[in-house]
Amino acid sequence: MRLGVNVPNFGPGTDPAVLQRWALTVEGLGYDLLMLSDHVVISPDVAEQYPPPFYEPFTTLAWLAGITRRIRLGTTVLVVPYRHPLLMARMAANLQQLSGGRLVLGVGVGWARQEFEALDVPFRRRGALTDEYIETMRAAWADEHDYGPGRIPIWVGGNSEAAVRRAARLGDAWHPLRFRIPWLREVLAGAKVPELVPRIVLRMTDSPVTGPDRLAGEGTLDQILGDLAELRELGAETVVLDPYNGDLAEIAHPETAWHALAAVADRKDHR
Repeated sequence: MRLGVNVPNFGPGTDPAVLQRWALTVEGLGYDLLMLSDHVVISPDVAEQYPPPFYEPFTTLAWLAGITRRIRLGTTVLVVPYRHPLLMARMAANLQQLSGGRLVLGVGVGWARQEFEALDVPFRRRGALTDEYIETMRAAWADEHDYGPGRIPIWVGGNSEAAVRRAARLGDAWHPLRFRIPWLREVLAGAKVPELVPRIVLRMTDSPVTGPDRLAGEGTLDQILGDLAELRELGAETVVLDPYNGDLAEIAHPETAWHALAAVADRKDHR
């Protein structure tokens, strides 16, 4: 199983030095994929969860492409309606070329109504715009004389029925986010997806976490490794770990997250 990491590119204490340490640490631990999230305007509804500073993903990934050598780079997830599709197609194509073909484009429809308003993008049309823009980007990439990146994998993020349908229709993979495994089993029993590439929490505890609300990736190291094994049984060959659990202090001091990532990487290699 390939493993990725969702690196916090926001919050007090985040700066280029911290992001560089994250990238070198994740690549050094042997992880396969480094991903960043996306917001353009830090409106009040965004700031409640993802306070500034917020580093724009295309710019930051292009910079990290020059710092890293092997690890794939991606978005989890790029909010598609926020940018003109030809601009996204151009930025993604250039990043694919500059990184040596390491880009994974995770996409989603977005949720922050105030951010949509600030960007003058109709919130109620975000699903239709996402579908239209994905198709436009794929058509642009097909013009190899102009864009020339080859095929960039698109992971369609989201846990809704619409996201599952969009992944099956327009994506290379379905990218569900922070969920319980029983819920995922139920969804997969009734839907077909092109490939399963989930993002789960990474919250390591000393004692087991029990109860029906436990999220995948939450609990002891053995519980986390068990979740990864279950996800592989469900067809996931790539899983992204998200070590940010709402504690802003950990962003400036990510050693706890790095310890958990090191423990997972070490045990994964010896199973």
